[in-house]
Amino acid sequence: MNEGNVSAEQALERLRAGNGRFVAGVAGAGILAAVTRRSELGDAQWPFAIVLGCSDSRVPVEIVFDQGVGDLFVIRVAGNVVAPSLIGSVEFAAARFGTRLVVVLGHSSCGAIQATLEQMRRPVDLQSPNLRSIVERIRPGLVELVAGSPGDEDELLQQAVRANIRASVQQLRRGSRIIESLIDQEGLRVVGARYSLATGVVDYLEDTL
Repeated sequence: MNEGNVSAEQALERLRAGNGRFVAGVAGAGILAAVTRRSELGDAQWPFAIVLGCSDSRVPVEIVFDQGVGDLFVIRVAGNVVAPSLIGSVEFAAARFGTRLVVVLGHSSCGAIQATLEQMRRPVDLQSPNLRSIVERIRPGLVELVAGSPGDEDELLQQAVRANIRASVQQLRRGSRIIESLIDQEGLRVVGARYSLATGVVDYLEDTL
């Protein structure tokens, strides 16, 4: 079944409902449907949402949203950072498959964010240029926060997680002429969300909706 006409609002409701099943412990609909859907998806796909999430092993996107094969176009990278290849992946899915919702999914206690905060406050020589590139992509979104940082370390980390999600949302919205055009003319939405490792709940950042 071609689902390329799913609106951003409909897609968001599907994700909310799926996460609700996951949190309630009644997840599994997506996995159970995988066997029957494989044959349908051999030659085409129609993911109803694109998710740019963190690579953290504790945040398996399809499970968190209780979705199955072919439902989500998932892009994962440490710190859910935005880089050219990742923007290109979003462009590809949104333009090719007609997917109208992009979710930037961060999570509590993110190690990439913690590493960036440590580097900003106590700089050390990062020998890996690849790791440095992740930190440098996260850093700009945290500068203002760190300058007026709260004394509580846990609170700072959680605020930094949200700040990084917002920064990634803005970079996607304004970092590509293709994405900008799809937002302005085709109803594409780019929103931010945070996953709680403690509760399993995905909360959407109201100022990005």
